[in-house]
Amino acid sequence: MLTLLLVGLAFGPTESSIAVASVDPTVVADTIKKDVAQLVAGLNAHDPAKTTAFDAENVVSMECGAPSTVGLEADREGFRTGFAHDPRWRVSLIGETVDVASSGDLAIYRGTYNEDNSRAGVLMTHKTNFIAEFKRQSNGSWKIVWYSVSNMEQSHPK
Repeated sequence: MLTLLLVGLAFGPTESSIAVASVDPTVVADTIKKDVAQLVAGLNAHDPAKTTAFDAENVVSMECGAPSTVGLEADREGFRTGFAHDPRWRVSLIGETVDVASSGDLAIYRGTYNEDNSRAGVLMTHKTNFIAEFKRQSNGSWKIVWYSVSNMEQSHPK
């Protein structure tokens, strides 16, 4: 009997498999949407630290018209440069969705935004896609491991 108990303990579910198995995709999606809302608030406040607060240490950033960057500090520096270049840079949400992997440890965020910026003193706008992969961390938080920003249309006066 003791042997069966030990075998059961050895091959039974582990703490990490129980945690992943009990993931509610709706809760994960809501958490990620709240995280992205904080990221957007940081971007609109031109705060590089808040804008990158959900970046993984080795985040890969792929932005339309710019070389990809790797790493939290490189991403943060890119935002510092962008904020200094254009004080009117802002985004506003049009629509978003989050797809959660059945394993419960990965999720893809897809959002469409209006992106405003200035060009020669004229306020311009265009639609853009923001796509990001979030990975669950060992402490239960979610971090962006890569993201892509792609314009959907030409900028035009707002």
